[in-house]
Amino acid sequence: MKPFESFETFYPYYLSEHRDGTCRLLHFIGTTGVVAVAVMAALKGDWRYLLLTPVIGYGFAWVGHFFFEHNRPATFTYPSWSLRGDFVMFADILLGQVPLLGSLPESHFAEQIRPYQLDQPTSDSGA
Repeated sequence: MKPFESFETFYPYYLSEHRDGTCRLLHFIGTTGVVAVAVMAALKGDWRYLLLTPVIGYGFAWVGHFFFEHNRPATFTYPSWSLRGDFVMFADILLGQVPLLGSLPESHFAEQIRPYQLDQPTSDSGA
C-alpha cells in the first residue's frame, strides 16, 4: 500500500478495514463509552476517569478486529488518523451515511482506495 497523503484519502481505506458489521458495532459501543466517560469526567471534575478511555475505546475496537474482521487494526500503522477515523465513522453511523450493522458495501471505499493499492494494474499497463 502506498502512503496516504491526507486523512481524506485515508478514510476510505479505514472504512475498508471495517467491512464487518459486528466490528463496526463494537467500535460504536467503544466510542460511545469513550464519549460517556469524557462527559462524566467533565461533570464530576475528575479527569482521572479519562485514563479509562483507551481501555474502553481500544478494547471494543480490537475485539472487533481480531475476532470478527480478522485484520490488524489501522491504529498500529496510522495511530492519529485511525483515532480520527473512529470518530468520523461514529458520526457517519449516526448520520446514516455508514450502516451500523451488516456488510459495508464496497461503494463506500473501493474506488477511493484503488490508487493506493500497489498490486493493482494501472491504466498505463497497456492492457
